[in-house]
Amino acid sequence: MSTLAELARDNTALRGGALTHVQRLIASWAPLADLCFSDLLFLAPIEGEEGHRFVVLGQVRPTTDQTLYPIDMVGTVVGEIERPLVTRAWRLAEIVEGDATVIAAKERTRVQCIPVRCEGSMVGLVTRETATTFRRRHGELERHYQEVFDRFARMMAEGSFPFARDEVEFEDTPRVADGVVVLDADARIRFASPNAVSSLHRMGIHAYTSGLRLDDIGFDQLAVDTALRARLPVTEELERGDTSILLRAIPLLEGETVVGAVMLIRDVTDLRRRDRMLMSKDATIREIHHRVKNNLQTIAALLRLQGRRLDSVEAQEAIEESERRIRSIAYVHETLSRDAGDFVPFRDVVRPLVRSVEDTVSTPDVKLRFEVVGDAGDLKGDVATPLAVVLNELMQNAVDHAFPRDGSGPIEGQVEIRLTREKASLVLEVIDDGVGLPSGFTLDASKGLGLSIVQALVGELQGSIELRAAPSGPGTHVLLRVPLAPAVPVEL
Repeated sequence: MSTLAELARDNTALRGGALTHVQRLIASWAPLADLCFSDLLFLAPIEGEEGHRFVVLGQVRPTTDQTLYPIDMVGTVVGEIERPLVTRAWRLAEIVEGDATVIAAKERTRVQCIPVRCEGSMVGLVTRETATTFRRRHGELERHYQEVFDRFARMMAEGSFPFARDEVEFEDTPRVADGVVVLDADARIRFASPNAVSSLHRMGIHAYTSGLRLDDIGFDQLAVDTALRARLPVTEELERGDTSILLRAIPLLEGETVVGAVMLIRDVTDLRRRDRMLMSKDATIREIHHRVKNNLQTIAALLRLQGRRLDSVEAQEAIEESERRIRSIAYVHETLSRDAGDFVPFRDVVRPLVRSVEDTVSTPDVKLRFEVVGDAGDLKGDVATPLAVVLNELMQNAVDHAFPRDGSGPIEGQVEIRLTREKASLVLEVIDDGVGLPSGFTLDASKGLGLSIVQALVGELQGSIELRAAPSGPGTHVLLRVPLAPAVPVEL
């Protein structure tokens, strides 16, 4: 589906600042649909056919009433014959209202066409589409909401809405259904919706009276004062006791004069309590991984001390191998302790593993270069842990067998680790330029502990492993493929 910008560029003359103005309008007009209990459509004239045909670039449905357009109308072309009101409003450059039929349907609707100006020039029309068959009973709430919408309609026609500068709206930004307080130019209360009154009660404010200023009833009106003074919307979160209220103050303008404000209020107490619980849970999980990492490092250090006291070279080598395996698992927990969640960037685990093996084998007579190519993305911890052990074993196996120490002179070589993320699997390759596989070698007949561990862990991951000659020149190519769940996020 085409984006707003693509639709505009392919069908209209909207460019630069005019297009940005339309994008800001469509990003911020959801409360307007709620205030007028109607669907809103934004139409722009098709280039070369100004006043005759229009394309729908934006659509918003009300959360306070039924919608006339359950289907997506964006991209629909509207002609002069089916919507003469639109053509009339465009040519007169003023707000026009009348009856029409629902676009692509036979149902009747009340349509208000509102010109949208940017820097004095018309860039399109907003149509307010209200059903005539099921009208909402009008009371005090509906009257105040309609008055506020009418003010926004005039601001659109004047070019002062949307605001030139506005804060980014977040997922929990208040909507009209959450609660509305209508204020005059002196920040005195003209009307508060029932939901807004309930939110004030939860903050301990019970002395709600029309005509009073917000600070008269004990409500912090700094955000409102800032919005009125700057003539820009302001969003702020207030806390009182255990209650958290998110408010958005939007000034109402007449030309350059502030004539009032509308304040949207949302009780986000439960959301903030949930956020605190999630943060506490994430912190606890990170602390657990941190302690596991510390414990594993302690065990590795104890093994290292124990190995130094042994006289048997074979026993010392076995202790060193166990220490390396424990350390590879510790790297995974160290990475998980830094990032909240169950996923770990596997490349962050690979790097310290490679450095550790490099540091272990580097001597004046042994110069092996390790290179990591590609990226495996983010892996779940229960996948990253066995893979880290497998990679450690494969690198150590290359060090021990691909470059034998026969005393004939210095040893030089390269080990390349390739990581490739496919749609449903991870491919891990370890390629060395050493002596290659022994004649007649088969993985099933191998009795080495390292390869036995690799086979066992790969089997647990339901993966496959293959050892073969390097693609070019001498050496060994280990190809490992592990299936991954489709839901695992990847950032390549």
